[in-house]
Amino acid sequence: MKKDKKEQYQKNETVENVENMVDIDEENKTNEIEELKAENNKLKDDYLRACAELENTKKRCAVEIEKTSKYALSSFAKEILSVADNLHRALDAAENLTDLECEQLKKGVELTESELTKVLAKFGVVKMEPMGQIFNPAFHRVVQEIEDKSKPAGTIVAELQTGYMLNDRILREAMVVVSK
Repeated sequence: MKKDKKEQYQKNETVENVENMVDIDEENKTNEIEELKAENNKLKDDYLRACAELENTKKRCAVEIEKTSKYALSSFAKEILSVADNLHRALDAAENLTDLECEQLKKGVELTESELTKVLAKFGVVKMEPMGQIFNPAFHRVVQEIEDKSKPAGTIVAELQTGYMLNDRILREAMVVVSK
């Protein structure tokens, strides 16, 4: 009987050991599952952040590409403005002459200026019209102030050099005379 009790005791102890081992195994599996879930959540979060960063980069690049293409002609437009100025000066000089040849020259220069204005407008370069406006340092450069009691102080009374805009940016400020 002692032997049976001893065997029974050993069996019970073995069963308890196995049950303890199973409990430990279950606990380890539960811990592993929790760790894997946490790692999975972290990887999902990292993935979502990487996708969001990629979208933001795409948007920034699209804006930069649009800006670059929109204003790529700035140096060309600045250079061609002196041609427009010279044509305008030629028209002013020929205005007082009455001779038939001068009239034909004037007409030709007017047509050339008109064509140049159309070409510039096609590329987004347009003239500013500052006459009668209030001086704005963002768009105008004051060259002279004159006394004019018929106009409020700071009103543009003469334009010495035409200002131009390229799309929504200033290409060149208008050189103006204002009243004081």
